[in-house]
Amino acid sequence: MIPFFTLNPHQKNLLIIYTINLVNHNPLWYIQMVYNGSLGQLPRGVVVDMRELKALEIAARLPIAFADGVWVVPSQSSSAKYRVNLDAPSCTCEDFSLRGSLSKHIHAARLVRERDHGGKAPTMNTDVIPKRPTYKQNWPAYNLAQMTEKKRFQELLVDLCRGMKEEQPEKRGRGRPKTSMADIVFTCGLKVYTTFSSRRFACDLKDAYENGHISHLLHSVSVCAFLESKELTPVLEELITITSLPLKAVETVFAPDSTGFSTSRFVRWYDEKYGVQRSSKDWVKAHAMCGVKTNVVTAVRIEGRDAADCPQFKPLVEATVKSGFNVQEVPADKAYLSKENLELVAGLGGTAFVPFKTNSLENDGVWAKMYHYFQFRREEFLKHYHQRSNAESTFSMIKAKFRDHVRSKTDVAMKNEVLCKFLCHNICCVIMSQCELGIEAAFWPEEPNAATPQVLPMVRPG
Repeated sequence: MIPFFTLNPHQKNLLIIYTINLVNHNPLWYIQMVYNGSLGQLPRGVVVDMRELKALEIAARLPIAFADGVWVVPSQSSSAKYRVNLDAPSCTCEDFSLRGSLSKHIHAARLVRERDHGGKAPTMNTDVIPKRPTYKQNWPAYNLAQMTEKKRFQELLVDLCRGMKEEQPEKRGRGRPKTSMADIVFTCGLKVYTTFSSRRFACDLKDAYENGHISHLLHSVSVCAFLESKELTPVLEELITITSLPLKAVETVFAPDSTGFSTSRFVRWYDEKYGVQRSSKDWVKAHAMCGVKTNVVTAVRIEGRDAADCPQFKPLVEATVKSGFNVQEVPADKAYLSKENLELVAGLGGTAFVPFKTNSLENDGVWAKMYHYFQFRREEFLKHYHQRSNAESTFSMIKAKFRDHVRSKTDVAMKNEVLCKFLCHNICCVIMSQCELGIEAAFWPEEPNAATPQVLPMVRPG
């Protein structure tokens, strides 16, 4: 074992020895084990830069080489490699381009230079174990929402379906009468919520009929045929927007992003670079606008699996504004960077926080204003920008609860199934807001010409 980083002599309580063969150990675990055999004496409430700890891990686990005047540092999460210049500290990673300060790859390169080449190592605060920031959870409200969610979900879904306006289905000769759109939406939504196969879903469908949630008992396999309907797609898109309206008074910051849901189909393509045939599972790509406080989704668009993100920015923002939301900020990643998108949000009275690329140049108008904001007030800009991470949390919530794949086989059915996932997610967000914020769902106006209320009087769960 060859130690490559030790502490100063005056640091008596903590001894950290990292070695080149530290492959099967976690650095944080290693620190805990060598700290006098106990963590009880560690100071609490002190936040240490996690990038420094990750740099120690990179230096111990991964090969870092010096070539062409720069250090080549491998990525921890992919096969990418970043070029680090230690003379004028810079790195080609996304973190350095956003923050403009030392990244974990720069720290790792400096450690390797000290370990192998006798250079100067960076000064790191190792008096305490790094602590990730945590956020408070209202556990009584969360527990209430989770324990009553299934019952509340069906009640809200029934209320949502009953408010739909549709013509009375006509009887078609001697055949069965046409199923109403309300029954179709309820059965599709409940099936996606339960995550069961069509056969295992039969018991839940029978319970729904006995509770009066659907007009007549349907065969569970008929849900698969309902998902094949093209008429269902615009209805689901509208209902996703309607289910977000109870939170209109809460959400003012919205983050657009896209995610994919895997399918059972495979696609093949020819790799021009390596001259081989490749294949992988196909996916359904969904573009969504997410509220950053409650994670509610205000608009969803499903285009082709290779559809770009930037063209979806305008329709998502316009759909959110049309629904009656007050859009004050729109944090988004670099994929949405364009002059038209910045001007669109500014014209609506809001601000789009989209980081600029390394090759972006100064322009005029809103572009110049935000360009200077990003360059000279970087920390303040990033505080607004990092709210977009809540969009990733939204997708994680949807995939964890309703699965990250679809069971359907055809394009129309897969699209409708993904839309049902977002619809179910919105209803769950409303349920959580009922328990935590005390609001009540008001999906439909009481009178035909009345405006949809934002929220009903605050009612705290007793």
